[in-house]
Amino acid sequence: MNLLQRRLLLEHAKTFFLAAAVLLLFILMGRALQLRDMLLGLELGVLDTLRLFGYLSPFFLLIICPVACMLAVFLTFLRMSTDRELVALKAGGVSLYQMLPAPLIFSCLCMLFGFWISFYLQAWGMGNFRAEVLSIASSSARVVVQPGVFNKDVPNMVLFARKVDPASGTMAGVLVEDRRSPDATMTILAPEGNLDADYEHGEIVFLLKNGKCYTEKNHALSIMAFGEYAVRLDFDSLFKGVDLGPVKPKEYTWERLYDYDFQKKLAENNPRMARKIDVERHKRFVFPVACLVLCVFVIPIATSFQGLRQQTGVLLALLLFLFYYSLLMAGISLGESGDLSPFIGLWLPNVLFFVLGVYGMSLAARERMPHVAELWSQRRKKKEEERI
Repeated sequence: MNLLQRRLLLEHAKTFFLAAAVLLLFILMGRALQLRDMLLGLELGVLDTLRLFGYLSPFFLLIICPVACMLAVFLTFLRMSTDRELVALKAGGVSLYQMLPAPLIFSCLCMLFGFWISFYLQAWGMGNFRAEVLSIASSSARVVVQPGVFNKDVPNMVLFARKVDPASGTMAGVLVEDRRSPDATMTILAPEGNLDADYEHGEIVFLLKNGKCYTEKNHALSIMAFGEYAVRLDFDSLFKGVDLGPVKPKEYTWERLYDYDFQKKLAENNPRMARKIDVERHKRFVFPVACLVLCVFVIPIATSFQGLRQQTGVLLALLLFLFYYSLLMAGISLGESGDLSPFIGLWLPNVLFFVLGVYGMSLAARERMPHVAELWSQRRKKKEEERI
């Protein structure tokens, strides 16, 4: 590898890591504001909070990786174009095609990194985030249910347990009054029970055993004896802002995404969820491949903006990515609703941007791309002269 390729790779890498770190920091800060009620409600320590955001990072990195790769390549070639380094290299007999190995190798490395996140890290991070929140919330719920105290923290419910073991979650002498149904009131008595968390559905579960349920409805009372009875509570009912819900496709492991027996049963009972899983399968490929696609797309654009400042270049690159991301989100929405095939909706932006990039590259290599910044500057000067 010659000196030029090494320098280009080094500059790409420095810009990539800086852009990825800044974007990830901003996203996590915004996410922290969204989850502030959860963080306060669960009374998390600093280490617990950092660990939770560490688990969330792979999901955001999968989205950040293409835009960071795009910024790295775009700003490198924009700086070279502005500093007239591209002109000097071309004067020395180095064509644009001879400069391509470094950005293409770099974008392929970013793509491989994206596939690693997509195939492994995303499901690992989201799964650990859910498990950690469930563990902390269920432990906090055990503290909330104080022995010998009628607890009314849950709306439309009264919880009482004569004895509570905070470590194991076992309870004795349990009473639950459930008024969540508008036309019925349930009073449940059980000699024993247990408090646990349901990972799959994201709920806190009071599992009561060997008790009786008294239901008052339409001025009539019915009594039911049971061996086991589960009282389910959404996290949001106990801790403001904690609403995990059932496991979502973005949390699925690679094996579960391609469990076709599971998909077949799901398609019969919940077609929309089946479509979301189909979309998620394509997303796991689309975002990593976008690193290579956007790299090819921005190189000819960077060469056409000679004289553009770096700050303006960052803004331009972000606007281009926003346009790409908007097309991708439209494809995802149409795919989930069933109005468009996920294959078409998600891969069309990549194909469109790649074709435009290859065409722009051929124009730039033949010096056919317009120098937009210079044309804009000349136009401004001409207007000023006309005013004078």
